[in-house]
Amino acid sequence: MLDKNMLQKVLNEALKTGGDFSEIYIEESKVNNISMEDGKIENALSGKEYGAGIRIFSGFKNVYAYTNDVSFEGLMKIAMDAAWAIKGDNKLSTLDFIKLNYNDINSIIYTPSEIDISKKTSHIKNAYTIIKGYSDEIVQAVVKYLDTDKKILIANSEGLYAEDRRVRTRMMMEAIASDGKENQTGFYGPGRAMGFEFFDNVDIEWHAKEAARIAKTMLHGDLCPSGFMPVVIDNEFGGVIFHEACGHSLEATSVAKGHSVFSGKLGQQIASPIVTAIDDGTIPNSWGSLNVDDEGTPTQKNVLIKNGILNGYLIDKLNGRRMGMSATGSSRRENYKFAPTSRMTNTYIAPGSSTTEEIISSTEYGLYAKHMGGGSVNPVTGDFNFAVVEGYLIKNGKVDRPVRGATLIGKGSQILFDIDMVGNNLGLGQGMCGSLSGSIPTNVGQPMIRVKNITVGGRI
Repeated sequence: MLDKNMLQKVLNEALKTGGDFSEIYIEESKVNNISMEDGKIENALSGKEYGAGIRIFSGFKNVYAYTNDVSFEGLMKIAMDAAWAIKGDNKLSTLDFIKLNYNDINSIIYTPSEIDISKKTSHIKNAYTIIKGYSDEIVQAVVKYLDTDKKILIANSEGLYAEDRRVRTRMMMEAIASDGKENQTGFYGPGRAMGFEFFDNVDIEWHAKEAARIAKTMLHGDLCPSGFMPVVIDNEFGGVIFHEACGHSLEATSVAKGHSVFSGKLGQQIASPIVTAIDDGTIPNSWGSLNVDDEGTPTQKNVLIKNGILNGYLIDKLNGRRMGMSATGSSRRENYKFAPTSRMTNTYIAPGSSTTEEIISSTEYGLYAKHMGGGSVNPVTGDFNFAVVEGYLIKNGKVDRPVRGATLIGKGSQILFDIDMVGNNLGLGQGMCGSLSGSIPTNVGQPMIRVKNITVGGRI
């Protein structure tokens, strides 16, 4: 990567037409993907990517340009090209760089690129064997392994200079059960901001069995009845509803432009008093954790909702200007081809005081959504539609029979008010979140919660 003197020249070049802020982001990344299907390794792909992006502000105006030519000459060229796309009155020079120091929250023991591929494939084959051997009704298993190693450098005209290394490892296990007429799918995809020690910290065999169990159980489920009813949503990936239907509406990307149902509502009650929601990018070795965000701001624990009151937003530098508020360490991007913007890291509803037994036993009739799947959300209105991967009816305060084909339909802002019980079994689930700045690793989470009424769509 370039020395500091060269970086300063590039940043000054970007400011020559009057911009008041310039930033350079340089990235070097390695990716390894291995997948197994039908009993054999289908893909074993490795790749490297190297590139840089330059961003310039003039007030609220901004421009972003990127290149895979990270030579000094290549960066000077895109800095010059970007500068001519933006005009301003300022004539600022860059300051002397002050390197940002931090305690590394994502320490790595075994760098994945140094691990022989045979050790990686042995874990893949083991998970595949467990899934296929779970039942004769499991007709297909797909296991995928991923590791990434990304080194970044960020410098800007305010004198910031930050470096970070992000190593992540993940296993994704899918089971498909069939009776010849109907297919049902089970999935688990644990991931951590870890090296190969991931396999010493995550019980892959348990996750493989769970993927198979979900598929087999749902194959024998009845069709879910539809209606307006109480819904108990379990922990871990159940938090995807808050993430999608509420979390995105708390990002400055939408708040700053007034495109969010939560714009201008700081200090107001937007949820049940028993709801506290947090985005925390500092959880050690967690899937969505970072030492610094993609603008070089240290990550932090952001309490978004406290006892039902809107306490804060997730803010990046540009939207912070628009809102007159400080950045919260929440600016992220997929890679150098994307300008950063406010995004979530590890987002969850904080645990409450109820036990899972209390929540189920106090529900006379309703749906128990044990595992959630994907869905769609209107980010402006918060209207959502989510599939329930594993569901059960609740009758007389007890979990009854499994049901399949259920969907949850509602509005995020209303769901927050309708949460009337919060459990004490917080869990996090891993996923990839797509938005304006690309696809990024995020954790979603919650303890078991009960929503007093949601529209449940069944299958006829």
